[in-house]
Amino acid sequence: MLFFTQCFGAVLDLIHLRFQHYKAKRVFSAAGQLVCVVNPTHSLKYAPTRCAAAQASTEQGILPPCHHHEVVHDPQLVPCTCPLFSCPWEGHLELVVSHLRQTHRINILQGAEIVFLATDMHLPAPTDWIIMHSCLGHQFLLVLRKQEKYEGHPQFFATMMLIGTPTQANNFTYRLELNRNQRRLKWEATPRSILECVDSVISDGDCLVLNTSLAQLFSDNGSLAIGIAITTSKVHSSEAEM
Repeated sequence: MLFFTQCFGAVLDLIHLRFQHYKAKRVFSAAGQLVCVVNPTHSLKYAPTRCAAAQASTEQGILPPCHHHEVVHDPQLVPCTCPLFSCPWEGHLELVVSHLRQTHRINILQGAEIVFLATDMHLPAPTDWIIMHSCLGHQFLLVLRKQEKYEGHPQFFATMMLIGTPTQANNFTYRLELNRNQRRLKWEATPRSILECVDSVISDGDCLVLNTSLAQLFSDNGSLAIGIAITTSKVHSSEAEM
């Protein structure tokens, strides 16, 4: 009976995932957008202050890692940038993508415009939804995090990080857009480099920030669809409009 119950539960989860994917494809296919259903993951290395404050980058854009009392002895090596796990891996910047895919099983989606469909928004904080986005010859990391910035008041933070140097990141502009029930919310900014700490970006508020009521306003049956577009631009802008 226990085996049957576990199998039946797994089948129901698969049916639910396929249903969410079908709904998203039906909604966004008319716009020709690629849909990626992203399941939540509870962070295993969360702490209120995980990172030191971001320091000024060097000419190559190499910053210290996001862990206290750690030193990268080889300036050509960078620490693991996965915000979910405390990982001792270090390597060259060009190896970060393969490390995230192979070790941390983070999926990658290709296309200039995609839809990031985060499921199970009701789960308690801290929870992360993460995917890599490949376009314009570069790879980006999209992080959506549910976190209690103040006790008892969870918020959602969404940001796009370039897997590259800060200098390279300045050449791009990304847009996150929520659109539902004749309401639209848009955030447009220059992506931050993955060499900077995701936690610092979130604590600084340099990202799309949603409180619970606003997230519910744009969610559909516990899922939040975020349209993502990336363009090449030298103009530095950051705006949120509704």
